[in-house]
Amino acid sequence: MTAVFNHAVKRFLQTSARRAAVQVEGPSAVSGQHEGSYKVWRNLTFFIAFPSIILCAVNCVLSHQSGHHERPPFVKYEYLRIRTKRFPWGDGNHSLFHNPHANPLPDGYEDEH
Repeated sequence: MTAVFNHAVKRFLQTSARRAAVQVEGPSAVSGQHEGSYKVWRNLTFFIAFPSIILCAVNCVLSHQSGHHERPPFVKYEYLRIRTKRFPWGDGNHSLFHNPHANPLPDGYEDEH
């Protein structure tokens, strides 16, 4: 009995999906009109998206190679670098991904001491 019921439900869902696809009007993926609209997106991908990604990558590489990476002067603001609890690794004062050139401690950069 359940096999008959399952077959009836599957049949109903398949035919209703076909009817819904046939009744679609206007531009859509299943309406049969504007079949070539994927070409627009393909061309946008190849001629705009990929060159933009490549230009951004080249810009990043060239700016990194120029060597103009001056760190900002240390200013001891009372609302930055607050340590209310020690970090659970190392000496407890350095963050997990600490960079001594770019990340100051609460009292200044490490190499200035």
